[in-house]
Amino acid sequence: DYIHSLDSEKLAIKISQEQIKQGKNLKIFIQVNIGNEDQKSGVDKERLSNFYKFCRNLNLHIIGLMCIPPNNENSESYFSEMNKISHSLNLNELSMGMSEDYLSAIKNGATYVRIGSKIFGNRN
Repeated sequence: DYIHSLDSEKLAIKISQEQIKQGKNLKIFIQVNIGNEDQKSGVDKERLSNFYKFCRNLNLHIIGLMCIPPNNENSESYFSEMNKISHSLNLNELSMGMSEDYLSAIKNGATYVRIGSKIFGNRN
């Protein structure tokens, strides 16, 4: 956990430095590892509030959160939890849900969904 948090902070610093160098202010989502899965990237939900403050102190324009819930589980409970976390941080955007669960994601506050396979078909 400590290693992942250092990696996240290093990335945030790098983005901040690059924004200053290029004179840009990007709209950024923080990826949350909502299921605490070892194989997935993202900030652990327990560390999210501190990481969000860290990013804000770097003048990063955090507009929302994003997640990919664990496969083969009830994604609705994860979407509901993400919605609560997003509201607690006063963030307006929430990116979650894919072709198989986008309706549940929208029901739970998603403002962005990824529905590529519904449009283009499954990957080969």
